[in-house]
Amino acid sequence: MSVSLLEWYDTHAREMPWRTSPAARKEGKQPDPYAVWMSEIMLQQTTVATVKDYFRRFIARWPTVRDLACAQDADVMAEWAGLGYYARARNLLKCARSVVAEHDGKFPADHAALLKLPGIGPYTAAAVSSIAFDLPHAVLDGNVERVMARIFDLHTPLPTAKPELMAHAIRLTPDRRPGDYAQAVMDLGATICTPKSPACGICPWREKCAARVAGTAAELPKKLPKKAKPIRHGTVYLGQRGDGAWLLETRPDKGLLGGMLGWPGSEWVDTTLPHPPSTPPAQGDWYAVAGDVRHTFTHFHLVLQVKVAQLPVDAKASRGTFIPKDSFAPSNLPTVMRKAFDLLMQDATPHGATHASLI
Repeated sequence: MSVSLLEWYDTHAREMPWRTSPAARKEGKQPDPYAVWMSEIMLQQTTVATVKDYFRRFIARWPTVRDLACAQDADVMAEWAGLGYYARARNLLKCARSVVAEHDGKFPADHAALLKLPGIGPYTAAAVSSIAFDLPHAVLDGNVERVMARIFDLHTPLPTAKPELMAHAIRLTPDRRPGDYAQAVMDLGATICTPKSPACGICPWREKCAARVAGTAAELPKKLPKKAKPIRHGTVYLGQRGDGAWLLETRPDKGLLGGMLGWPGSEWVDTTLPHPPSTPPAQGDWYAVAGDVRHTFTHFHLVLQVKVAQLPVDAKASRGTFIPKDSFAPSNLPTVMRKAFDLLMQDATPHGATHASLI
């Protein structure tokens, strides 16, 4: 089966800024393990379309793993802002520094050694092993799970089915061109064996697909019902001094948005409205902006009340640091914090107009 898929991939491979094309590989060009690793970390829980620009910026700013290892944490976190799942950014730095310190700046061409690096789990180790070093390790992302479930007409729901799907993926992974095969089966799931309306008529595996024969492809893979996500509430404080400086703080390294720059605020707690009481980070005439910020994390929905104050130039803050107007860039904030800023900019009150004039 791998032969027909690789033939299809040689013609239809997607172009990716981190990918070495089949034609280039045949001419002897080897993939850059650093680029492969960077892309795989970014692609976790994120779409290819979103990742492309982030990847280009990271590679342009830090072209090698040594460059990234020497980067300032704050610079990397700011560049990552908006990509989500911020623990990935912290592990990105830890991994880069480990590669430099323990492997002389070269990613090890060894699956077991890759697994020992910070932030690299079984999937990423398999992806880097196969794509970067052409070792026969099976990859199993969401696209591959869907392809395997349909090829073998497997009706066991996810995540229960993962071990069985992995067994199928291992069995189909060839010794010849395993790196191209890994990318081929992911491309197949992304472009033909799609979640809805799979294009079975042009699939290179259509004759081998048990679900196509059974007429069950569109309903696979099956999944266990998702549990309802809890809703948490909190408050963020957007304080701006008369000179235009904004009051921000670096969040603790551990936990959600760890190490990211954000607005001071309350704890996020499971409670019904109204929002739980909290203490502003500086004395001022704080008012609530109309509306709420709503954001969804992996395990819960978040509703934030946004409070704003125009603070005196000599204001003292109990937490956070005033960032000069010229150094403040909303784009450096994580998405939920940027939503709070955007809500303020949309505020139609006289207070909101005053703040908008200082940007």
